[in-house]
Amino acid sequence: MAFDAFALILLTLGLGLLFRRLRALPDNSADVLNRVVLYLCLPAAVLTYVPRLHLDPSVFGLVATPWLLAAAATGLVALCTRVLGLRRDEHAVLLLCVALTNSSFIGFPMVRALLGDAALPYAVVYDQFGTFVLLSTFGLVVLARYGGDTPPTLRQILRRIAAFPPVWALLLALTVMPAEPPRWLGAALKSLSDAMLPLVMLAVGLSLQLRLPADELRPLGVGLLLKLVVMPLLALGLSWLLGVHGQMRDVSVLETAMPTMITAAALAISHRLAPRLAAAMVGYSILLSLLTLPAWRWLLHALG
Repeated sequence: MAFDAFALILLTLGLGLLFRRLRALPDNSADVLNRVVLYLCLPAAVLTYVPRLHLDPSVFGLVATPWLLAAAATGLVALCTRVLGLRRDEHAVLLLCVALTNSSFIGFPMVRALLGDAALPYAVVYDQFGTFVLLSTFGLVVLARYGGDTPPTLRQILRRIAAFPPVWALLLALTVMPAEPPRWLGAALKSLSDAMLPLVMLAVGLSLQLRLPADELRPLGVGLLLKLVVMPLLALGLSWLLGVHGQMRDVSVLETAMPTMITAAALAISHRLAPRLAAAMVGYSILLSLLTLPAWRWLLHALG
């Protein structure tokens, strides 16, 4: 399944790059595709896989991992900023792009490809209770501090969370959705969920940006090293400390090793925080993750 998924990734990513070069699709096509994923594919994946989740105490360790890693990323980025003399806007971009991982749009289909369907409920937990809430809290605070906005109120944060479609799907999945729904409903949700991978990678290809001035190569290299190597290593250590084992551990490490969250970079760009660096963090982390994610999967398998 992993080979088929990676072949589909490369095909749709290449098609997106080709369509962009040929201007075969409207300029807002990537945004439209991402909205289809947000409003249809992601909720369908949540409704399909979360009802199969078996809760045990170690799930709390999985939920805690992205929060602890965000704290670690804050300290590491501050250290790199001091040592390398990075600009204030570069510091803000690295905070967002290292701490916030693409644990849903790319994370769900990649976890499924590398670990199988049974791992997806844990990926949803990592994303919904970790990454997404971090974006709505930590991410907004970073933008307010470095982008000149006023700090968000608790009401604004809660409103943002409530407006996120997968959150409503999560509530339904944890309450009324059966693990074995009627066949027609299960098949429809599965089809929508399966469409997430090609749609996401096509959107990525349509919006991928790799050009960067020479003076921003250093913060890019630091950011990629932290995002794709250091943070997954810390996640592996945290799994041992928090008692997260087996498939749950594998999900925790792989979700942490996913490329930079596209939404986080887009918010940095909209606030004029080192926009070329933010776009490059997304583009290069996606391409490099096609190599690093299988490497992490191999390491996890070797560790047992």
